[in-house]
Amino acid sequence: MTQKKQHVTIKGTKDGLIFLLDDQCSYDGLLLELEEKLSTKHYQRSGEPDVKVNINIGYRYLTKKQVDEITTIITDGRNLAIEQIHSEVISKDEAEKAHQQSQIVTLTRVVRSGQVLRVRGDLLLIGDVNPSGTVMATGSIFVMGSLRGVAHAGFEGEDSAVVAAALMNPTQVRIADQIHHFDEEDKETPMESAYLSEDSNRFVFERVQHLMHYRPRLQKNESQIIGE
Repeated sequence: MTQKKQHVTIKGTKDGLIFLLDDQCSYDGLLLELEEKLSTKHYQRSGEPDVKVNINIGYRYLTKKQVDEITTIITDGRNLAIEQIHSEVISKDEAEKAHQQSQIVTLTRVVRSGQVLRVRGDLLLIGDVNPSGTVMATGSIFVMGSLRGVAHAGFEGEDSAVVAAALMNPTQVRIADQIHHFDEEDKETPMESAYLSEDSNRFVFERVQHLMHYRPRLQKNESQIIGE
């Protein structure tokens, strides 16, 4: 006899319950099974405190009405309180933001004094950043020229971002919320990079050739290599 596939799985944890809802079955079938599994006296409201419930709906898209229906089935007359509904589905805006974050923005220009250049993703600037000029990126910053102004990588909190320049002599380098100021007597250093150490979250300055050891994620486009 073939065992009927379970579309609703309920697991207990030390923090409450996890409801795993199949994202491949029909929505109506899912509701029926959910109602059936919650029909026992075990889930009926009692004098005990509410049990926290986390729901995982996988890749199923739910409308607000459907979310309300599932919420009502789980909580109505039962000592169950929904803490979170987790979905693998992302919105169009979230998808676009993630796509932008993974891109390398390549620009050829000089960032002059007083100018502020902000991009989403990694920035590859073919040109100079003059004193009092500022470049900002949500990802890493690579300057194929002289960096003499301010560079702020990971400005939305990405502390694994790096700053690298063909000629490094900035007034300030920032990564996430960490700041390093440079003195006027600091020499312009060729092919240098800056990143935050994972253990102390302090600035480390290395030759760009060393980045592959400390930030291997930078090699994210190796699949596009035709041959070596």
